[in-house]
Amino acid sequence: MADRKPIESWLTDMDGVLIHEGVPIPGADAFLKRLRESAKPFLVLTNNSIYTPRDLHARLRRMGLDVPVENIWTSAMATAQFLGDQRPGGTAYVIGEAGLTTALHDIGYVLTDHEPDYVVLGETRTYSFEAMTKAVRLIADGARFICTNPDETGPSTEGPLPATGAVAALITKATGKQPYFAGKPNPLMMRTGLNAIGAHSESSAMIGDRMDTDVLAGMEAGMQTFLVLTGLTRPEQVEDFPYRPSQIVDSIADLVDLI
Repeated sequence: MADRKPIESWLTDMDGVLIHEGVPIPGADAFLKRLRESAKPFLVLTNNSIYTPRDLHARLRRMGLDVPVENIWTSAMATAQFLGDQRPGGTAYVIGEAGLTTALHDIGYVLTDHEPDYVVLGETRTYSFEAMTKAVRLIADGARFICTNPDETGPSTEGPLPATGAVAALITKATGKQPYFAGKPNPLMMRTGLNAIGAHSESSAMIGDRMDTDVLAGMEAGMQTFLVLTGLTRPEQVEDFPYRPSQIVDSIADLVDLI
């Protein structure tokens, strides 16, 4: 890492890095405080498309973590920006929650089930057979298939839940159409996030707890990558992957002094 440019901006995953099952990870508050004091550009990223940035700001604040709304970047926002660039003023049939529908409304999209340009699948706790059937038929009729993120499961206090990637696989099996995933590990999410804060990949770092999304996306976007061990990835699992993070640390607390 000695030949890399100094880190001038930071991107960090949320779940497994800053919080775990609704509880702040020790050091997260100090890390965020140091970022705000430094005035360095930063973003907190999440592949979860359920919540709007305002929702997430409020949820984090209740946990004692202060993240301004403008410093939150979700897969729903990345998806909306992608669609706005691809087909401005388009139409979409959406399976998802307020985080996704709000992001699409914000770029001027019309949400409809009548000959939409896109079927957009996001995270929800209430996937319905009726909605999935509608999506299958619309895609078969020519709508393009977009997904916010490829995560196959999501966490809950009772255990893993089926997530967007799993439902996408069902729709793909029924239609023969593969979706385009906008969220991590697609480096698109990183690059659009960097653009949103006026940062450059050569002087930016990505912090995450997953090798297959956070580290991969950061690496492919040209950033330094830090893997924390407070989430899903264990140290012995790192060797299972054909790539490595720039550095492995125990937790976000170990990165405070780097800011």
